[in-house]
Amino acid sequence: MIQIITFYRFIDLDDLESRRDRLKASMRASGIRGTIVLAREGFNSTVCGRSEDIETFIEKAEAILGCTIELKSSFYDVMPFRRVDVKIKPEIVTLKRPVDTTLGAGTHLDPEEWNKLISDPETLVLDTRNHYEVKIGSFIGAMDPKTTKFSDLPAFVELNFDPSKHKQIAMYCTGGIRCEKFAPYLKSRGFENVFQLKGGVLRYLETVPKEESLWEGECFVFDDRVTVDSDLKKGTLPDHSLGAVGEAVK
Repeated sequence: MIQIITFYRFIDLDDLESRRDRLKASMRASGIRGTIVLAREGFNSTVCGRSEDIETFIEKAEAILGCTIELKSSFYDVMPFRRVDVKIKPEIVTLKRPVDTTLGAGTHLDPEEWNKLISDPETLVLDTRNHYEVKIGSFIGAMDPKTTKFSDLPAFVELNFDPSKHKQIAMYCTGGIRCEKFAPYLKSRGFENVFQLKGGVLRYLETVPKEESLWEGECFVFDDRVTVDSDLKKGTLPDHSLGAVGEAVK
């Protein structure tokens, strides 16, 4: 059985070329496949391998990146990634807007708290994912901004949201990283009561019992599985991303 892990962190990183080369060497030595994105603002990754190899690799990655890594895991019968890829980019998730991520402090909600918040009729629930992801599944009553890439979302907000009218906003994405940028972005635009689902949809499906879940459908993932179901096993729904202009973020 193959373990698939996602992890990210906003942290000041320097010496990116050296970290890239060391991470790539560690992936190859440990039999790990997938992609890691490095930037001055931190790192973002989805990789896979045997569980014992994942454990070895994470120890090496923590030493290379100089921090503790928090994982989200799922499992599959075969390797959903084929390549070893470590990239250096301007952003680990592309918003194309400057964001002070420290403004996101206090906006995180655990999955157990999420249902209560989005069941409040005063809460605007925003899906920050791309439209082809939303078609696969979403939370009951969530707003689909119908974007094709994450950097389209600020323009949607400018046209449709007003801090004086939208007093409470709850947002979510696949694994949490997009909200780590967009929650503080909304705070910087004058929205006061902004919340994000900690760990995203993947952590929610892992944590919340099915009989209590407010998620409908499956969850799109950026690998050969295409979607995962409520048990985080390979889903059955088709890939609506084909031909879409998007980006592989979580």
